[in-house]
Amino acid sequence: MDNSDKNVLVVGGGIGGITAALELASCGIKVAMVESGPSIGGRMIQLDKTFPTLDCSTCTLSPKMVEVSLNHNIDLMSVSRITHMTRKGPGFLVGIKKNPRYVDAKKCTACGMCSEAC
Repeated sequence: MDNSDKNVLVVGGGIGGITAALELASCGIKVAMVESGPSIGGRMIQLDKTFPTLDCSTCTLSPKMVEVSLNHNIDLMSVSRITHMTRKGPGFLVGIKKNPRYVDAKKCTACGMCSEAC
């Protein structure tokens, strides 16, 4: 089945949103991901270990975060929020307010220089 004409909005960049976006993108579906914070990871990135296995949270989440950033089917909009949503035919029209990031995400190498400037 050709999914190239399908678009999905994922709200939130926690582990649930990340997993949903990656699964949809792997099926060839274009995903717009809206996250209110400056980066994805949600609460899980703040944890040391996860229940019940006590696995390292960062060890589990970091590869998924990298995969989101490298996936061409996922458009990540951080520091953004939904302003309105209206039904249109079988889908929805969604208004998204993108706040300035001051760093070009496509050029970011995660060197940390921008956080030093803040």
